[in-house]
Amino acid sequence: METYDVVIIGAGHNGLVCAAYLLKAGYSVLLLEKRPVPGGAATTEEALPKEAPGFHFNLCAIDHEFIHLGPVIEELELEKYGLEYLFCDPVVFCPHPDGKYFLGHRSVEKTCAEIARYNERDAKKYAEYTDFWQRVIGAMIPMFNAPPKSIIDIVGNYDLKKLQDLFSVIGGPDKTLDFIRTMLTSAEDVINEWFDSEFLKAPLARLASELGAPPSQKSIAVGAIMMTMRHNPGMARPRGGTGALVKALVNLVTSLGGKILTDQHVEKILIDDGRAVGVRVGGGREYRATKGIISNIDAKRLFLQLVDESDVNTADPNLKERLERRIVNNNETILKIDLAMDEPLRFVHHDHKDEYLIGSVLIADSVRQVEIAHSDPSVGKIPLEDPSMYLVQPTMLDPSMAPPGKHTVWIEYFAPYQIAGAEGTGLNGTGWTDDLKNKVADRVIDKLADYAPNVKTATIARRVESPAELGERLGAYKGNYYHIDMTLDQMVFFRPLPELANYKTPIEGLFLTGAGTHPGGSISGMPGRNCARIFLHAQQPLAQTLKDAGSSLKSTIASVFKTS
Repeated sequence: METYDVVIIGAGHNGLVCAAYLLKAGYSVLLLEKRPVPGGAATTEEALPKEAPGFHFNLCAIDHEFIHLGPVIEELELEKYGLEYLFCDPVVFCPHPDGKYFLGHRSVEKTCAEIARYNERDAKKYAEYTDFWQRVIGAMIPMFNAPPKSIIDIVGNYDLKKLQDLFSVIGGPDKTLDFIRTMLTSAEDVINEWFDSEFLKAPLARLASELGAPPSQKSIAVGAIMMTMRHNPGMARPRGGTGALVKALVNLVTSLGGKILTDQHVEKILIDDGRAVGVRVGGGREYRATKGIISNIDAKRLFLQLVDESDVNTADPNLKERLERRIVNNNETILKIDLAMDEPLRFVHHDHKDEYLIGSVLIADSVRQVEIAHSDPSVGKIPLEDPSMYLVQPTMLDPSMAPPGKHTVWIEYFAPYQIAGAEGTGLNGTGWTDDLKNKVADRVIDKLADYAPNVKTATIARRVESPAELGERLGAYKGNYYHIDMTLDQMVFFRPLPELANYKTPIEGLFLTGAGTHPGGSISGMPGRNCARIFLHAQQPLAQTLKDAGSSLKSTIASVFKTS
């Protein structure tokens, strides 16, 4: 039986980030990953080795913004371990049926100039809109980069600029109330408040809906930051694909003495006298942890599947029912399509330039189309009548991901996990079959061909992954790659539940990280970093608190004097 200070369940990017910080603090760490490769939702794989050898595909995550709002890359010095980010510009291209198109650049000024070709007022308002949400982001960053209940950490993350952003957004009772009202409303309400033109509102709604809900859903107006972040800090991709971030983290973790084992499906958390002391994997092998176990999988699966019910009830008799009934997943997930192509897509009706394909391409004809694309899945319906999609041609920015002159296409299409009326059929009883997923993919490609006809003639091979297959591959409950929905009632102090929101659990020595913890899903590394801080506090609470308080005070004072 092998023994380590810490055992981490799941080698997704947050588990790897957490491991790196703990290894740097002097702890021995073992990561156990159920798949043959580490990375979770952040892998890049040669997914069609026979049909399209040499083509590398991002199987889930692709565009990285949130990681550039935090210090993970710099603190872990990931460039030394092979990570190189390529920033996109343009960042968004959204063609419309009438020949108009929205072209967003990293520069706000250039984006406004593009908007002004069709609507001068919206161009002016876009500059104001971006400025407002940039200040909101500045005010929120310190909270993203700290455990939600750690006031010392949060305060220490504010410098003078971020304090100015905070007070510009919530300064005075009226501003505070107006900000609260904004956050309680929907992305669609916010977009309608600012803009007139459908060609602009539709892509903004589509990007806002990347948080996994229809643009009309209340309490998720924060989705409006999704376009704003593409201006600052910018949208980037690792050279070699998202998996290059994982590769750099693996290089770091192993260089520090950490151990990563793949094909290790954790089946049980071992509890001794109310404390987590180890895990058992498929085949019966056990690994012991002297300091703690950290779960990179969601709380629902952790407590309802991996921990004996008696141990859960002893720790908190209400937890099981709250996990079953309080955590919400709205049934929306994605059907993923990957294409290997002979040539780039060509949007022949929209003044095509290859550079338009450097960022993400949105098929979002109207806000209504986007609304249906996200609301139909919640009731188990596949939104096939007029598909909306998010697609990327990664090889326009990074040719290394395909053979010379060839290209890949990444398509995200929102679909239900459980199909209404098909319960008990298909994979895992969801209704999804190979035949159905390919029929849906055919319809999506037909829609794309209205804009880029050569998608049908230039495609060499295709991979389609149904929502049920995605959920099974990632081990995601209801196929939700965010673990749980990103609505306001399940964020910050409430993610995944108030009693679990600070990465600790009622079972001593058992911690949570990953997308189901603060600040949520995306490629950020923030849950991993924040969890590591909580773990370190738990080992030496007084010493670590004094150290953090001193560092926070020193950092804040230095920033204020430097800025002033």
